[in-house]
Parts: sequence; C-alpha cells; structure tokens
Amino acid sequence: MPALLNPVLNLLLLRGTVTATEPITPRMRRLRIEGEELVGLDVRPGRQVRVLVGPGLTRRTYSIWHYEPTGALELCVLDHPDAGPGARWGRAAQVGDQVQFGRPEGSFVLRPEAAHHVFVGEETASAAFGPMLAALPEGAGISGCVETGTAADRLPLRHADRLDWTLRGTVSLPEAVRRLAPEPGGIAYVAGEARTVQEVRRVLVRETGWDRRAVLTKPFWAPGKRGME
Repeated sequence: MPALLNPVLNLLLLRGTVTATEPITPRMRRLRIEGEELVGLDVRPGRQVRVLVGPGLTRRTYSIWHYEPTGALELCVLDHPDAGPGARWGRAAQVGDQVQFGRPEGSFVLRPEAAHHVFVGEETASAAFGPMLAALPEGAGISGCVETGTAADRLPLRHADRLDWTLRGTVSLPEAVRRLAPEPGGIAYVAGEARTVQEVRRVLVRETGWDRRAVLTKPFWAPGKRGME
C-alpha cells in the first residue's frame, strides 16, 4: 500500500503486521494485527479504529474485536456481494501485510455501571457487541435482539443465549424490540444500518419510555454508503 511510504502518515498513524487470519463466520474474517506501536493503547469495549484500506487516504472503520495490551488487536471484517474497499481489503489481507490505522476512538462503548444492558443490531453491530458482552460478568442484566442473514452468520458472543436472534426478512429489528419491551433504567446499545438504528431508537424512547440519553447509537452503514466514516 503506497500510503505506508508516506512519512506524514507514518507519524500520525499506528502501524502493525497481520499475524493471523481466519474465517470466524462464512462472511466474517478475523484479522490479528501485532506490533510495538500497539502496546498500551487506550481500548475500551466498543471502541473502533480507522484503517487505511486502499490507495491514498481511503479508510474504513472497524470495531476492535479483541485487544491485548502487550501489542495485539483483532478486527472482524464483513464480506458482502457489493464489496467496497473495506471488504476487498479484508478479503485479500494476508499474514505479513503491514496495516496502518488511527488510534482507538469512539464514545459507543460499554457503560459497565448500568443496571442492565440492551444490545440491538445486526452483523456489523455484533462485532462491537462482542467485546462489550465479553466484559460483562455472569450476573449482569443482559438482553437484546441481533439480526443476521443466516444462523451461520452469528458471531461467537459471550452471553449469546441471553439475546433474541432473528433472521433477516422475518421480524424487523424495531418489531423485535417492541416484542422484547425492555424496561427503562439501563443502557441500550443500538448499531448497524442508519435508518434501522433511528427506528429502534424511536421505539425505545417514544414507545417504551427510555431516556434518550440512555440509548447509545452507532450507524455503521447506509444503503449506497457502506463505510460511512
């Protein structure tokens, strides 16, 4: 990638090397990246990095699936039929490739002090939900609705048995949230396709009585605008 030779970017961005790749679902690939510059980063469950995925400054945002303070992080990259630069990069990445990305960022993070936690989203959201759920203890209050294209697309999430799983084309996420009817008083994490995120937020705030400040939203993509950030 030519950007790796740009001295300005080398100063601004972190750099690591792909050390492992594996399919974690039929359409999701896990990439492990390691390097000295990844030691001791400020990573909280749900945070993301912006990765250079193509020529020039083409970047795509990925939630950090797993992080080790000794200098390793893992990303889950979704493949899809109308693959853009991010999906093409994730599909082609091989062990030994160098990768550049910004420091971990984002406010869509776990609020561990909440009385209960509600997770709503689809495949792109579940990559962010994974580290959040992994950080919650067995006794935490957990519920939610996660939609996938097929049952095989479900990421291996901790506490997965406490979530309602739906298949795309059956029950919409807003309707699934209506049926779940989570009581206010906790924190809701809603992520995925932009319009669906807003519809779910309206259900929680207007129909279920949630305080809008307790509903954290993250639109990861919109039709025709994959990789919105």
